Amino acid sequence: MVLLHGVMGLGSQWIDQGPARAIAERGYRVILPDLRGHGDSARPHDPACYPPDVLAEDGLALIEHLGLDDYDLGGYSLGGRVVLRMLVRGARPRRAIIAGQGLDALDAATGRTGGIRATLTAIAEGGELDGGQRRTAYWLEQLGGDPLALRNVPDTHVATPIEDLAAIDVPTLVIFGADDRERASADKLAEALPNGRYLSLAGDHWGAWTNPEFGAAILDFLSESSPAGR
Repeated sequence: MVLLHGVMGLGSQWIDQGPARAIAERGYRVILPDLRGHGDSARPHDPACYPPDVLAEDGLALIEHLGLDDYDLGGYSLGGRVVLRMLVRGARPRRAIIAGQGLDALDAATGRTGGIRATLTAIAEGGELDGGQRRTAYWLEQLGGDPLALRNVPDTHVATPIEDLAAIDVPTLVIFGADDRERASADKLAEALPNGRYLSLAGDHWGAWTNPEFGAAILDFLSESSPAGR
């Protein structure tokens, strides 16, 4: 099981706050990479190091490098966007989880990370911050993030035509928090996927991810959608 974290996050958060331990206890090998610009991965400041769709390319390269031919793939928030792009570009895991993302993940110009660049620039430049920006600065400090690297990440987004989703035949669970913003579009994302399923959990964007039911829902999905004999 390869799990991708959200913007400004770390792979290790899947252990500290997420369901990685519970998944591993079921016998899965859980792989938790840090995305480009995050954590222990390369964090260059040069915008040229963040070309369009590079996070999906990195994910596909990781799958190839590890020689994975029998795996599951999941992501939350930014990680869910990357999972979607990997599927569009040909990744074929046995099952996929796209959480904390809706149809906004198809649009290169919008989505959860669309407004983060200005905030990260303000933090990097030491300017006066508003309340939301101060909260972002706090979490960035807690996670050891580099605002000059992270502000380039939104520029990697590319648009996904909705008709491209018709080619994704992977069983895919779309999970969203009941109190998360734009939750209605997650319904539509699941509907646009040939084998999509939608699940709403209690909580906002952060609360749904840390909700114990999140891990239970993933494990139930993996169990229910296992091919016969596995």
